[in-house]
Amino acid sequence: MNNRTKLWLVMLISAVSSLILFILLSIFVGTIWVKGYNLEKLNSISHETLNLIEQQSAFDEDNLQLLLDSVHSQNPDLRLEWIAPDGTVIYDTSGETGHYDFKQLVDRMVNMPNNLWGTNEPITLVYSLNHNEQSYYLLLSLPSEAMQAGQYFFYTRTNEVVYTLILPILLSALVPYFLSLWFFSSINRRIDKLNKALNQVNFRSDIIVLGDKSKDEIGQLTRHYNEMVYRIQSQASQIEQFENRRKLLLSNISHDLRTPLTMILGYAETIRTGAYKDEDELQAGAKIILQRSRYMDNLLDQLLDISRQNEDLLELHFAPHNLSEMLRKIIVDYLLILDGQGFTIEVVIPESDVVIDINESLIERAFRNLLDNAIQYGKDGYFLGIELTEEDEEVYVTVKDRGKGISPEDREQIFERFYRANGGRRSLGLGLGLGLSIVHDVIESHQGSVRLSSTPYSETLFQVRLPKRQLGYRNDD
Repeated sequence: MNNRTKLWLVMLISAVSSLILFILLSIFVGTIWVKGYNLEKLNSISHETLNLIEQQSAFDEDNLQLLLDSVHSQNPDLRLEWIAPDGTVIYDTSGETGHYDFKQLVDRMVNMPNNLWGTNEPITLVYSLNHNEQSYYLLLSLPSEAMQAGQYFFYTRTNEVVYTLILPILLSALVPYFLSLWFFSSINRRIDKLNKALNQVNFRSDIIVLGDKSKDEIGQLTRHYNEMVYRIQSQASQIEQFENRRKLLLSNISHDLRTPLTMILGYAETIRTGAYKDEDELQAGAKIILQRSRYMDNLLDQLLDISRQNEDLLELHFAPHNLSEMLRKIIVDYLLILDGQGFTIEVVIPESDVVIDINESLIERAFRNLLDNAIQYGKDGYFLGIELTEEDEEVYVTVKDRGKGISPEDREQIFERFYRANGGRRSLGLGLGLGLSIVHDVIESHQGSVRLSSTPYSETLFQVRLPKRQLGYRNDD
């Protein structure tokens, strides 16, 4: 059963229940709280009394007294008077006797029927009965306090008047239900749109944005849905980019491993068969095998970094370390590598110790990656610079080269995993696009940042900012 059918059933049941409840409560409340007489009850008593008088032919005082006293005993607030055609009081339950003239009767009837609702004047009702072609009168009177506190009367002369009132009454009763139907129908339509949109959400389809500016719960839910589909679209785009890079990575790995492996196999076969000319050719072949083996070993290390990177970052242990001493040891290693290659090396490290809270192995890996990146991609400039500066609460490590630089379109993605620039710093089979990604993640895990600037063949600069103290993370063990 759909919501619209449920709504119609609820409205129908509510209307019938409301009517029944209104009738029952009116009767119950009237019985308990609304005491006294009303016009209908007085008319009923009067007509029953006249019928008894007529049936018993009790027109004389003797027969009439018993009948009127019986009615009076059942309704002690009522005074009943039987009046002859000439105005003579035949019997009065109050015990009075006398004769009414026209003025006296009129005075008793003045302001009727207004006395029935609200005044403090006694109430008198007159009823007549014909006997032997003469009219006898029954006067029924009571104090205003004996009447019900509230009475509503509606008089119609013809049934046509009732029919003309049915339509306004019916419309006035149904307007709330029609308004409720409209309100819930609009809610139902909004929920249906949201439900259909949710059913169509997936990674490969265009997103459906719903325009609902209402501030109610459904409007809030719609805005949350819009935010969700935007996030899904963004994540789908990132997943697609990552998948494309993963495929490119596998292709690059296949290419990068096949070429050196072919060379290794070729020279190894030459050595095995003894097909070299002299000792120099043998040493040259062995050297190439060693270089290609180291290159392949480097690629495998980078592949291992993919699986170890996140695990290492989750298990950070900080301790105070001498950063200036660490950088000196790293530079010594690279001096040996660059010896004889024509590089100009510029090192600016303070003589005083610069001690900060770091994870030593991760920070060393990050700086070595920066230096490898500068040497590998900036070798055309034959320059390598590293500088350490210290401020009150922060230190800055800058790595510079003067190579081809990084194009503006690559700078936004250069720190993403598996990204290999297509411009001046394109990898020539010498990396998997992990080095700068590792640098970025390590430095951010130390609550630091990396700044990049690049002018081709002038200066490409990576500046690392690190806080001296890792608040909330420090571990001196």
